[in-house]
Amino acid sequence: MQLDGARIRYLRAGSGPPLILLHGLLGYSFSWRFTIPALARYATAYAPDLIGAGFSDRPAGLDHSMRGTARRMLQFIKNLGVTSFDLLGTSHGGAVAMMMAAECPRMGMHLRKLILVAPVNPFSPHGKRLAPFIGSEVGSACFRMLLPQMRFLYAYWHARMYGDRSRIPPDSLDGYMAPLAKPGLFEHALEIVRTWARDLRELRDILPKLAAIRTLLIWGGRDSAVYASSAAPLAKYFPDSQTIIFPEIGHLPYEECPDEFNQAVIEFLRANPVSE
Repeated sequence: MQLDGARIRYLRAGSGPPLILLHGLLGYSFSWRFTIPALARYATAYAPDLIGAGFSDRPAGLDHSMRGTARRMLQFIKNLGVTSFDLLGTSHGGAVAMMMAAECPRMGMHLRKLILVAPVNPFSPHGKRLAPFIGSEVGSACFRMLLPQMRFLYAYWHARMYGDRSRIPPDSLDGYMAPLAKPGLFEHALEIVRTWARDLRELRDILPKLAAIRTLLIWGGRDSAVYASSAAPLAKYFPDSQTIIFPEIGHLPYEECPDEFNQAVIEFLRANPVSE
């Protein structure tokens, strides 16, 4: 699809109520390879590579703030001919999903249910200093100096996303590294972290607007990227919510314990259907 003058790639599978899947930072639709086959029996799943990520275009000068990305993703959904949908977002994609939930009324769209998987949020201390530093002029310069070694560092960061490295799927590292063949992936990540601190402040401001949304929070108890301790303070903003924490799992439960993850999502989506 053409969106904001760029080509956005997405996967589509299944039939039933529309379900949008949003990947995290440096992820892409590949993240959902164990999720889509299970959910496609109950929903029409759409998994985009966000612009700048995966195998979508990487145009310069695009607004990659959480709000800018949220509005772009809502336009993507409208272009699909969809105005009422369920939404699942993980990590940075989870933060974008919350921003989308706040923007839906303005764009005349209806969000039925929200699933947040270890979403970036204002209550997890990890990354509050690191991301803004990387986004600064000094941090960006340091980051660019490391680019020649980025393939090695990528493998290290990737392994840290799992609670138990013996559960890393054999195709995982190669799959996540595949988009490196398309230039500009790390520059896209830099654009995201440049507005990180401001985005977290905006995210905290919009949370009270989301209280009426039926929400499922999923975390891994050994998440080293977005701490599971932030689940409880975030859940206070979602009175009609359920929280599931997989004790020995890291940041990617949809890869590390896909059967349990898929079952939890399916049960949530099928329980007490929300009217249009």
